[in-house]
Amino acid sequence: MKTLSITRITSAAIAVLFSAFIFTSCQKENSLTTTTDVTEEEAANLSDESTQAEASFDDADDIAFIAAEEEGNAGGFGVEGRSATQNRIYLPSFFELRERIGDCADITVAPNDSTYPKTVTIDFGDSCRGRDGKVRSGKIVLHFTGPVRRPGSVVTLTFVRYHVNRVHIEGKKIFKNLSIPPTHKWSIEVLDGRVTFPNGTGFTYEGIKTVTQIAGMLTCIVRDDVYKITGRSKTIFNNGITVNLNTEEPLIKKVNCHWISEGTLKIKINARILYLDFGFPNNGYCDNKALLTWNNGSNQRVIFLP
Repeated sequence: MKTLSITRITSAAIAVLFSAFIFTSCQKENSLTTTTDVTEEEAANLSDESTQAEASFDDADDIAFIAAEEEGNAGGFGVEGRSATQNRIYLPSFFELRERIGDCADITVAPNDSTYPKTVTIDFGDSCRGRDGKVRSGKIVLHFTGPVRRPGSVVTLTFVRYHVNRVHIEGKKIFKNLSIPPTHKWSIEVLDGRVTFPNGTGFTYEGIKTVTQIAGMLTCIVRDDVYKITGRSKTIFNNGITVNLNTEEPLIKKVNCHWISEGTLKIKINARILYLDFGFPNNGYCDNKALLTWNNGSNQRVIFLP
């Protein structure tokens, strides 16, 4: 169970308290110990906060892959076995993207036809409130070597002065299509990621995950897609503390649910190990709850996701 509605390919948002506690996390960071030992409470708080890095970058996944799906559909690449036709009119509407980010963003495609490589630029200007309630500014620039669903295609996402709710997000994301029919699979890697809060605190972030589609391959409908996600990431806070996340059990993300509904992450902070169970309380049910546990389950914290 996690945050952010995703599209066909996007990795799931494993956000914990990204919106509700984004500023309190900045304050906590300054008070945390910089020694090799962290207390249980510090470890629990860091586990909460480190997943904000996932949310920060996975929000961009959602946007990027809604755009990529609609761009591919416009060229005829959205359905299993379909290929572009020479006479097809290339006219991406980005209707589903607008449903998420609103009408205030300017979306341009160059070249505006079914040829590749191409660049899609999503310009939020100085302030653009999406229908998901987030206020974005700056640009997300997507460079395509080919349709996102074509095996071997690579989509590179670059952030240009990009902010979400005044949080500055930097770095680059590389989406590679690893599909070998009939399997649909992508890798998603974050390079030189950095998140900076308005007060100057923040963290660097790097991660890579594999996303495999397990349902909805035969339709152009986004909402019937389901994905299995595995991967790892590392968050380094400005005070030097490092948090490592690894998939203990694959995460399951249904596009018609805003949160991940199954799977477990292992969280390592120095010598401390914690687990985040996305299946809590009813495995597979769509809700905004996850369970953080440590000390072999003797300590627990229920996480309510935005």
